[in-house]
Amino acid sequence: MTPQELKQSILASEGRTVLSENMVTAGPTAGDVTNSELARAFGADLILLNVLDAFNPETNGLPASDEPIKLLKKMLGRPVGVKLEPVDPNADMQEEGLKITKVRQSNQATLEKANELGFDFICLMGNPGTGVTNKEIGAAVKLAKETFHGLIIAGKMHGAGVNEPVANLTAIDEFIDNGADIILVPVVGTVPGFTQAELIQAVKKIKAKGALAMSAIGTSQESSPPSTIRDIALMNRIAGVDIQHTGDAGYGGIVPYENILEISYER
Repeated sequence: MTPQELKQSILASEGRTVLSENMVTAGPTAGDVTNSELARAFGADLILLNVLDAFNPETNGLPASDEPIKLLKKMLGRPVGVKLEPVDPNADMQEEGLKITKVRQSNQATLEKANELGFDFICLMGNPGTGVTNKEIGAAVKLAKETFHGLIIAGKMHGAGVNEPVANLTAIDEFIDNGADIILVPVVGTVPGFTQAELIQAVKKIKAKGALAMSAIGTSQESSPPSTIRDIALMNRIAGVDIQHTGDAGYGGIVPYENILEISYER
């Protein structure tokens, strides 16, 4: 499947696509079964690997292999992507910054490695406290468009420790103009003060510019009771998002599998 075919298939699914983010250094939750396999079994259509070392791409629970990502893709039968973080060393931080290694950041070397490993998409966003800014995401999208062969997802689902708006319409314009295929925005109820009206406004702008919209739960609410997840999923559906993302804040580096299933029910 080409990147354009994948993008078109997501669009054609009319908001039914579920993306599960998995922490590769934690777990696995279920014995020798990878977290990604568990997520796929309970309804995830896309898998996003978090905190992956691009130059030593080990995933807990995966058998030893010279080509681990290609093996994982074969086992899952689903598109697989990697999170790369556009860290801004000059970010105006509102908390103590968390320093991460270059192998997890978005740069020329990791983008080239993402191609080599066979990833279907990359996600340019930040983990909590890492100092990822909208400015650096915009620059990273431009570099990724020149380097990476798959789909490009970009945006913020939380502040990443930075003192700036999370969902910024001007930044959304820049991300798309620089080549992003999919824009992620926070889910209502996760970022304080972010309203349903703002989500709908962002989604309409994204779609008007020819990109896809992904709602993201990345602030630990993904491990809430299923009833909360049900409400969130319905709000996302009403807003018109194309992909519903769920983060990895759960036991063993994956959301409780019941919550992936709950999102699947609402699609």
